[in-house]
Amino acid sequence: MSDFELYYWSVPFRGQFVRAVLAFAGKTWSEAGDAAIAAAMSGPVAAMPVPFMGPPLLIDKKADVAIAQMPAILFYLGETLDLMPATPALRALTVKTINDANDVIDEITLDGGRAMWTAESWEAFVPRLQKWMTIWEETGRRHGLTEAGFLLGGKDPGLADVVTATLWSTMTERFPKLAAMLDEVAPLTAALSRRMSALPQLAKLAAKARRDYGDAYCGGEIGASLQKVLGA
Repeated sequence: MSDFELYYWSVPFRGQFVRAVLAFAGKTWSEAGDAAIAAAMSGPVAAMPVPFMGPPLLIDKKADVAIAQMPAILFYLGETLDLMPATPALRALTVKTINDANDVIDEITLDGGRAMWTAESWEAFVPRLQKWMTIWEETGRRHGLTEAGFLLGGKDPGLADVVTATLWSTMTERFPKLAAMLDEVAPLTAALSRRMSALPQLAKLAAKARRDYGDAYCGGEIGASLQKVLGA
């Protein structure tokens, strides 16, 4: 029997952050599947495991706890799986890293497909995406990140490192142009993402994502729009 049940669509995107944290911590989970997600979303709020508008939604079976929203889920897992730093300042910075990652994927999908990318709109967005990359780079520099270290310092990787690797590696593996950009703009962040992604549990998860989802990053027309402007 699995430890958790995850409700998320059959693509990486937000759900991959939850999968990565669970995999990193050595936890098992089942995936409810697209039909179950659609049924839960369309049913009455009173019947939901937790009131929510859309996935991800995670059920901790042992604790009998249901949580929705990617940042809230990751904070819960960080607390319960002992992946958070010891000091209040670094714990707050970990939460900021999660929320920043959520903002980046919102922006790169134009708020989940509110509009579609064109060559012109993507070109205008590139400086902002590069600024996001430098935010990670400067955060790491201020905490002693080297090509062998971790985002917030310390001897062992934590939640912020898993989030960093999931954000940038999932994106750059599917869009090589972004991999080149990250290497140029934020080389320490790129190196950290590669080192974390090479950990056996995360490498296994990435291979499974390739088998299950192919080149998909996010769903629908916005996914096709990204592939078009990035030449994927």
